[in-house]
Amino acid sequence: MTAGGAAALRLGCVQYLNAQPLIHGWRSPVIFDHPSAIGRQLASGALEVAFVSAFEYLRHPIYTVVDDVAVAAEGAVYSVFLAHRRPLDEITRITLDPASATSVNLLRCLLAERGLSPTLQTEDAEARLLIGDQAIAFREQHRDDYQYLDLGAEWKTLTGLPFVFALWLIRPEVRGAEEIAQALRMRRDANLVALDEVIAAQKNYSAEFCAFYFRDCLRFHFGPAEKEGLWRFRALCEKHSLLPAHAGSPRLV
Repeated sequence: MTAGGAAALRLGCVQYLNAQPLIHGWRSPVIFDHPSAIGRQLASGALEVAFVSAFEYLRHPIYTVVDDVAVAAEGAVYSVFLAHRRPLDEITRITLDPASATSVNLLRCLLAERGLSPTLQTEDAEARLLIGDQAIAFREQHRDDYQYLDLGAEWKTLTGLPFVFALWLIRPEVRGAEEIAQALRMRRDANLVALDEVIAAQKNYSAEFCAFYFRDCLRFHFGPAEKEGLWRFRALCEKHSLLPAHAGSPRLV
């Protein structure tokens, strides 16, 4: 295994802009898809390693977690939000983006902690949860048409902690997990050192926006504060019956 990857490794990654500082320059084949699809492929064994919604680990703690690498936010994340026109306590129905279980369940926790329980549905409603690249596009097109509840900022206000949106997960039967994890950390490190090159490679977004998004909105480490934030999220999911109680610790490599 090298920093470029191994041709035989079945590796998947969320297809959003936020993952580019982690995956840009990986020289072996990568399957890109929405978080929910990547999660299903990892669960079925079609993928051996995947950068996917953090909730996939919380509900299936069989995976090995690559230490120190994540997409996280220490406050406003810009690309995960509830778009609404009415005050939150007047909203009765919310349209969900089913692509990410992490963001859907984060919204459920944040609303429940406010004592709110609107109906969450896939049909059109008076407010809508959006994530990832489609959220960025929506915000650019409707900047002044909605109010935006940024879920990263709301989490920071509630807990004082960063929020972890996605992690690298490795299936338990995969050999060489330590070497794979080190290669993924090296790719992240190289991209952060050469972040201007990663920014220049993005054809669908301006360099100004990418610099703001990568440098001001996102964090790419899974350190002690991020771990505490993830375990707090797990505890709130358990509190609100979104996850069964689980006292185990993750296997990190």
